[in-house]
Amino acid sequence: MAPAVPATGVTCIPGEVIATDNLWKTYVMGDQEVHALRGVNLRIRHNEYVAIMGPSGSGKSTLMNLIGCLDSPSQGSYCLNGHDVSRLNDDELARIRNKEIGFVFQTFNLLARATALHNVELPLIYNGTGTVQRIERAKSVLESVGLGERMMHKPNEMSGGQRQRVAIARALVNSPSIILADEPTGNLDSKTGIEIMGLFEELHRRGNTIVLVTHEPDIAEHAHRVVTIRDGVIASDAPSTRMTPEAMLAGVSQNPASQVTVS
Repeated sequence: MAPAVPATGVTCIPGEVIATDNLWKTYVMGDQEVHALRGVNLRIRHNEYVAIMGPSGSGKSTLMNLIGCLDSPSQGSYCLNGHDVSRLNDDELARIRNKEIGFVFQTFNLLARATALHNVELPLIYNGTGTVQRIERAKSVLESVGLGERMMHKPNEMSGGQRQRVAIARALVNSPSIILADEPTGNLDSKTGIEIMGLFEELHRRGNTIVLVTHEPDIAEHAHRVVTIRDGVIASDAPSTRMTPEAMLAGVSQNPASQVTVS
């Protein structure tokens, strides 16, 4: 079991979008307890661009689920944009997710029979935004990610990179506190993946806070700070040795063999 600690809770400091204090997640499997996270303390400030990386089984996916309000910790506290969300119920967590977090997934998670515009509208429908306002907002964010001419197309009429741009637009449409991207280039070829990472860099320059979850060091290096998880604890937390997307694209163009197309 996680060791007992005083239930003081995390201090929510202005400017910190994410603040965790002694975060534990324990799963009971038969007569055994598996500690996926072991007392994680993490602070991420507004407009940071942070990669969380680690191998399979390291605890990074568990940490992503807690940061994304998809699960609750077994022990410890989590403050998201000034609010302690550690002990919220499922309905409260769902409201927080829709308001505060924009998700981008490896598999895009788009509605196959809906247009790009309707896919991007969905979070606004869930929070009750009026029809005219939500259409205008969805069009605006699609244009901001370079899909102004493709908004009436369905996912099967788009490339993988375009589908991921739709997913990014959907993540942006509610103006969330953080964009949480889980292996966002995993289903893309090398060149398209680097272009998508360039889009994340542009979103960061516009003022967005981005948390990127990946097991690939070269993808993590696009972020400005890299937090490495091993065995449920933070093993390192340091600035990245960044290579710009432009430099990486130049490298791909000089090595055509690396441009493997993923269907």
